[in-house]
Amino acid sequence: MELTKAIYDRRSIRKFKEDIVDENIIKELLKLAMAAPSACNKRPWHFVVVENKDLLMGLKGCTHFSKYDAPLAIIVCGNQKQFLPIGAETYWVQDCSAATENILLGALEYGLGSVWCGVYPQKMNIKRVKELLNLDDSLIPLNIIYLGYPKEEMEPRTQYDESKITYLK
Repeated sequence: MELTKAIYDRRSIRKFKEDIVDENIIKELLKLAMAAPSACNKRPWHFVVVENKDLLMGLKGCTHFSKYDAPLAIIVCGNQKQFLPIGAETYWVQDCSAATENILLGALEYGLGSVWCGVYPQKMNIKRVKELLNLDDSLIPLNIIYLGYPKEEMEPRTQYDESKITYLK
């Protein structure tokens, strides 16, 4: 798929078929995620792949905006053991966001729909996800990406808006 087309075609999909996502596709998505840039190449990410129906059901109660029925969720976490030193430790959010975008774009290549649901920086959401998934203390969940074969179609779009640009020549 052409990159420009993928960027315009990528839309949040909130309705999924029950079909299971193949293990090889999941692995490819994780490879794409880990190809993302990161500050000082620290790669402070950790991915939790959830296919268990009970845990998927539990995730729906972890945030106000994560109530989707999908056969797969990938929770993108920051691993504090890989953070930059004090003063630069929050770059993990950018690093993990780049990895997230790679998953979202990669999902299109495999005919999957996806939706990115934020967890961080809401303390209660972080706590709920960590408890549900029994995450190590060093992991901070940034988001939940729901994935599956889409039950809905969204039109490609650009949201280009000149008013949001300042040119300095």
